[in-house]
Amino acid sequence: MKRIGSLLILALAIGLGMGVLGMGTSFAVTSTTTTSKKARKKKKAVVKTAVVAKPAIAATVAGVAATTARTRRRVWVQTWDEPTYKDSAMGDRTEGDDPAIRKAAVEALGPYNGSIVVVDPQSGRVLTMVNQQLALGGGFQPCSTIKVSVALAALREGLVERMTPAHFYSKRSLDLTDALAFSNNYYFGNLGVKLGYERVNYYAHLFGYGEKAGLNIEGEHPGYFPPAPPKNGGMMMLTSFGEEIAQTPLEFAALMAAVANGGTLYWMQYPKDEEEVKSFQPEVKRHLDIKNLIGDMKPGMKGAVDFGTAKRARQDEEVYGKTGTCSEGRTHLGWFGSFNEGTGRKLVVVVMLTGGAPSIGATASGVAGDVYRLLAAENFFKASPPLTPASLLPAFR
Repeated sequence: MKRIGSLLILALAIGLGMGVLGMGTSFAVTSTTTTSKKARKKKKAVVKTAVVAKPAIAATVAGVAATTARTRRRVWVQTWDEPTYKDSAMGDRTEGDDPAIRKAAVEALGPYNGSIVVVDPQSGRVLTMVNQQLALGGGFQPCSTIKVSVALAALREGLVERMTPAHFYSKRSLDLTDALAFSNNYYFGNLGVKLGYERVNYYAHLFGYGEKAGLNIEGEHPGYFPPAPPKNGGMMMLTSFGEEIAQTPLEFAALMAAVANGGTLYWMQYPKDEEEVKSFQPEVKRHLDIKNLIGDMKPGMKGAVDFGTAKRARQDEEVYGKTGTCSEGRTHLGWFGSFNEGTGRKLVVVVMLTGGAPSIGATASGVAGDVYRLLAAENFFKASPPLTPASLLPAFR
């Protein structure tokens, strides 16, 4: 009996299981059928979307491929008008040059497109001029080297003293030494505003701007000084960047020589041959009343070399200088005017570079530094200068 009851229970369980299974199977089939229809619709929609999107994807892929190709085949395009590198010494006449100085200057300039003028500040003799066409041409914007003449004018007018601080928009203040060393544009722009155009114009012409620096130097052209404040930036730009001014390397060398020798602005003379070297006589252009101001200038010019914008010129020899960096049109300009001091021979070295991004004041200071270093290695500064009629005459002061 028990066995029959067990069989009945088992049969009932199987029957219930089959019913449930049948219901589940029926549900499953119905569900699968519904899902299959939706899937087919979705698939069609996806296919349509893919067909529509295919041109856009293709364009995107093509664009990425083109960009990648452009990156791989990137072509360098010059964005300035003058080359950075060239043979700057080609075509120069060197019969009247000092051979040792000429060699050092050409080696220091190397492949750069630029000019080097080296002058004896005690006589105005040009000892070498690399790239004479550039040095004697119509001139270039002086950039921050204009600050030398602006500083002298402000000191002469009593507007500043070396330790006079100038305050700007920030809490920081600068004196003349730091302003020269770091070539601060706000400082010198404000000096220009305080001086006014008339006084800046007067001192600029007094220091030789807008006129020839050389005496009977073939091919020389004068620089240029604007007859009014420049339209771009007015006095601020005139006295911080030299806007609209054209300065030749020879003009700047004459001014730096006057600072180096205590105020005598010599006519720059460039002997054509050995005979003119032997008969050389200094010619004074005019005396500048700046002797008592130079002591206030020197710490800033020394600072430029020791810790400022001209650190590449630093070496054993004491060097004083001023850098300049700006763009004129689509050409970069890099300036450095300098002179050395010591117990031996004194020189003025002016470097002007033109071209692309490397043509900046810091690079120019490095080139001038190499001139001094190369000459020092040959004991040039310890040797006595050659005897000439000029060296036998009393110093012109």
